[in-house]
Amino acid sequence: MSRRGATGRFFGPGGRAAAALTLVTLIAVLTAGCTFTVDGRAVSIYDDPFKVAGLPTTSGPNGPRPGVPDTTITATNSDGGEIDRLALNAIEDIQTYWRDEYPKEFGGEFTPLDKFISWSARTPRKESVEFCEETTYRLVNAAYCRLDNSIGWDRAVLLPTVQQTFGKMSVVTVLAHEYGHAIQTMAKLVGRKDPTIVKEQQADCFAGAFLRHVAEGKSKHFTINTSDGLNSVLAATVAIRDDNPDDPDSVHGSAFERVTAVQIGFTDGAKGCKGINEDEIETRRGKLPQSFGDDASYGESEVGEANLSEMAKAMASIMPIPEEPTYSYDSAKLNCRNGADTVPVTYCPATNTIGTDLPALVERGTSNDDEQDGLPVKVTGDYNAYVVFISRYALAVQRDAGQALTGAKTGLRAACLAGVITAKLADPSTHSEGSITISPGDLDEAVSGLLTDGLAASDTEGKTVPSGFSRVDAFRAGVLGSQNTCAARYS
Repeated sequence: MSRRGATGRFFGPGGRAAAALTLVTLIAVLTAGCTFTVDGRAVSIYDDPFKVAGLPTTSGPNGPRPGVPDTTITATNSDGGEIDRLALNAIEDIQTYWRDEYPKEFGGEFTPLDKFISWSARTPRKESVEFCEETTYRLVNAAYCRLDNSIGWDRAVLLPTVQQTFGKMSVVTVLAHEYGHAIQTMAKLVGRKDPTIVKEQQADCFAGAFLRHVAEGKSKHFTINTSDGLNSVLAATVAIRDDNPDDPDSVHGSAFERVTAVQIGFTDGAKGCKGINEDEIETRRGKLPQSFGDDASYGESEVGEANLSEMAKAMASIMPIPEEPTYSYDSAKLNCRNGADTVPVTYCPATNTIGTDLPALVERGTSNDDEQDGLPVKVTGDYNAYVVFISRYALAVQRDAGQALTGAKTGLRAACLAGVITAKLADPSTHSEGSITISPGDLDEAVSGLLTDGLAASDTEGKTVPSGFSRVDAFRAGVLGSQNTCAARYS
């Protein structure tokens, strides 16, 4: 985040190989395609906040199913180890999914790939092999190659790092994404002139569609729960993103965009992915910031009383209510008779007060390099703090509307309304007060926080739903929608 008027990958395109591991876009199908039928009547998939895109929120098993025989599919240059077995089992299940899905969505017959290659990025140059007419020496990557319709991966550095940091289902998602590129080619959905970001975000969406298949219990080798299991996959998506949109190699999308693409696929299936194109991506981006410009701070600002006061002015201008809350910056312990203390920021309905523990909020908004084996575990920064502050104002908005201030829908409405305010902060013409605007990385920081603890999607008791997917989905609905969207979804 920055004051108005202020100045100011992990996998690359992979040469002729389709750009490697990427995991997602940005657009919510806010209402269309989001209903199912019960007793002959249409019911929104958001009707039950404890469901994830219509599926029950589950815990428990997550990863390879025990006792299932390994696939007979093989890879050139494989060492026969655990990582290659994991990758090849994933490919078998992905191909089984597309064998049924492809004819329904694209017509024609599905032709499974039959060429896979595994390599070690640690192998000396003289012992390395070629993939997609490039040497695999020090190639830490996973990709689809259009030249020979193959998929390859680094079994020594890339996939083990992803597995250790985010779990085995994140490795499965990498392969589902790469197979998505093969589907694009087979169905002729993209051509040479299509921007790389279209290809990448569409492939992210296809990965989300396959994850839905796994979550429904239809995968032979794998299972995924819709709480911490799905949260971990989305966390990998957040970590592996374009973190600097001004970099010429930033062609995959921000964490916010990528998470959105996975969620589109998970919610609407492969049919929801076909509409992703250049025009659609630009329409979705709207006036959201796409460049840091000359901002030497890369959008990071001091989380202090002065900026919070400016934020309070902006929120009141964007989403005015007759009884604006009062603000205290001494403590988040308000001893509220009808609400719990939710440090670092608490909203007390009884007194209509927002109390902030400044040192705790500063700590939450401090950018750090929290990495595991070279991958960032979460995205940190100032907006991880600001979005919690905004969400407590969103509770005051709900109080003014006479809505319930406890319960799952309250927390999701808070996240949704915080998304609405966030989007409007990007466009100074939508509010007349407060010298505050957001920066490109702010949405990613908000998403990371929602996945980590969900405080920005909690009610006045500090309670939130266990599904990070649902929390992020609510925030995204607000960013891409309006205050009415939030009311309709979580009524």
